[in-house]
Amino acid sequence: MISNKQFYSVIFLCISTYLLGMFLIPLMDVDAAQYASISREMLARNSFLQVFDLGKDYLDKPPLLFWLSALSMKIFGIYDWSYRLPSILLMIVSIYATYQLAIIYYEKTVAQLSAMVLASLQALFLMSHDVRTDTLLMSWVILGIWQLAKWYQLKRWLNFFLAFIFIGCGMMTKGPIALMVPGFAFLSHFIAQRNWKQLFRWEYLLGVIVIAIMLIPMSIGLYQQFDLHPGKLINNVPIKSGLRFYYWTQSFGRYTGENVYHEMSYFSFLFENMLWSFLPWVVFFLLGIVFSVRELIIQQFQIRSDQEFITTGGFLLTYCILAKSQAQLPHYIFVVFPLAAITTARILYGLFFTDRLLAWRKPLQFFHKVIFALLWIALIGLMFIPFPEIPLFVKITSIFGFLVFVILMFSQLKNFPKIIALGLYTVIGVNIFLSIAFYPNLLQFQMGNDANAFINKNAIDKNSVYLYGINNSNALHFYGKHIFVNLSSTKAFEAHQIILTEKDSTQFFKTMFPSSKVIHEGNQYPVSVLTGTFLNPATRMKEMPRYVMIDLDGKP
Repeated sequence: MISNKQFYSVIFLCISTYLLGMFLIPLMDVDAAQYASISREMLARNSFLQVFDLGKDYLDKPPLLFWLSALSMKIFGIYDWSYRLPSILLMIVSIYATYQLAIIYYEKTVAQLSAMVLASLQALFLMSHDVRTDTLLMSWVILGIWQLAKWYQLKRWLNFFLAFIFIGCGMMTKGPIALMVPGFAFLSHFIAQRNWKQLFRWEYLLGVIVIAIMLIPMSIGLYQQFDLHPGKLINNVPIKSGLRFYYWTQSFGRYTGENVYHEMSYFSFLFENMLWSFLPWVVFFLLGIVFSVRELIIQQFQIRSDQEFITTGGFLLTYCILAKSQAQLPHYIFVVFPLAAITTARILYGLFFTDRLLAWRKPLQFFHKVIFALLWIALIGLMFIPFPEIPLFVKITSIFGFLVFVILMFSQLKNFPKIIALGLYTVIGVNIFLSIAFYPNLLQFQMGNDANAFINKNAIDKNSVYLYGINNSNALHFYGKHIFVNLSSTKAFEAHQIILTEKDSTQFFKTMFPSSKVIHEGNQYPVSVLTGTFLNPATRMKEMPRYVMIDLDGKP
């Protein structure tokens, strides 16, 4: 059994670590900084139905993330943490919903383990600061599944309406996938139960109506912005209908070839990324999937009325659909991590709270002790090698953290499985150090953060700063609380301007404006793509692009 004190302590430590990332880590280009910039611009323009990105029409994602973040910024001010706040609050609620879903079908210990597994996933620590639409999507989807499960159990209309309201919120966050995942989960469950009547209920039509009503404001905005003005270019592709793009092309177009994105389109891509995003529980999850499917086969593909296949079936069907897409990114699979957490909790319970799987216990414990020790060693390397600026006491504390891990590894723990405690200690400890030391130093190499710090320190008029011939940084626009114009023609240059450009362009501007001078020089490394060359200070400059800010008239 897991005591309430142990359970709430783990959840508290996980949430506290989220908050460290929320307040200490700057926004990272591209997605998180872009969405924060869009939210700020939405608030500044007072345009909530029509969405813009740096003054241009935006059509990639539905608006709910921007609505909630803009509201948060209106209340608390334009900060990175206020952008993140709504998503993190919903993420915490998703942990509660996962617990509540699990306790419908399993005993309290499994429900506690489900919440603890989800709360301590590496993906959630990442999602707490690198906030994208997937943070909200995961939360709305598990809330919808939980309420549907309660409705099937208790037949209460409140649960029914809440379920479809949450699903509607999910669709306003990232599209039809928010409806598909609950559909896959309960479709697989009822087929496995042979409960055919549940597949054909008139109430589902009412649920669709609820969703349709919720989508009206967003649909009006899409119609006004795009359908009334066909031919607008999005990613250099003319858009005839914003409604069709949202309800079809953006999701189903990934399978028909209509969507312009083509990346990471092989079946194992999402699984390969789960090897890090589902740490420290990925091996237990895989074992849980195998045992769940094995149990289904033994029962001749039919489960009892007191069993559930929502979690395993929902995960597997969603994975197969997402993995067939012509465009995939690592965070696409995060939407079903709450279901995967319950599958993982089941196997953890069988391994460490019963005697049913004793043969698996020792090899799994040995394997995970090695993995967890390697994670601590890797962390110490990150504290000592890449950034000399990290304070010495932080570096020494990371070594102390590893020594405590070693002591725990060889000590006896009462009333709590040691390997679970080691996993929680490792993932929470590692992410605390990443949040307070590694990421803040890493983000100094991001152009938008560095350039904006210089502009603010020197009280430079932001209206005089222009971009030319350089990759955009949404962090620059967000932290600057200003849209910096990107010049596309040399004819637009004027002597009073300050140009932010590639360092290699310095001589070009010297030729055009002999009095010009470089007033600042900095790094512009794509920090979301780390390499060994970059992490080694001795070789970093070999692949470090530089940018400059040039005052064209050279006057103070």
